[in-house]
Amino acid sequence: MDLNYLRKILKIFDQSSLTDLTIEEDGVKISLSRKIGTHPEQVPNFVFPPPDLSKLIAQPQVPLIEKKEPETHVEEKKEAPSVTYHKINSPIVGTFYRSPSPEAEPFVEVGTHVVPGQTLCIVEAMKVMNEIESDISGTVVEILVENGKPVEYNQTLMLIKPD
Repeated sequence: MDLNYLRKILKIFDQSSLTDLTIEEDGVKISLSRKIGTHPEQVPNFVFPPPDLSKLIAQPQVPLIEKKEPETHVEEKKEAPSVTYHKINSPIVGTFYRSPSPEAEPFVEVGTHVVPGQTLCIVEAMKVMNEIESDISGTVVEILVENGKPVEYNQTLMLIKPD
């Protein structure tokens, strides 16, 4: 059987909607078949379930009754001035580490006094360890990220109470 003849038959079969074709010539038998739905021009038909509209149905509104407190002439307490904490933010996306290695002690703990230039933690990005340093002098009040967890750009890592 001629190879060019065979190529023409394959091309015609591929372009047709036939699912089975058998040709027997000079003692050579060729059988072609395809599964229904595998034709390259056929696009699968996706069916999406209807949305749950029960959550969108308005619930009856119950009017709120305002309860008035009896007026008393108590001297108002003056609130203590709120303390503003300095935020240490991640300059990059990466993984937060509190220490230089798993066995080592953390760079800082809550209550540690830090000075400008002191390493506070590491943010690893693309196998590069980026040391995050303090830019102020103060006391670490809170560490907001768990060791080994991913952090986003500009995410607050810890809070420092300035001196």
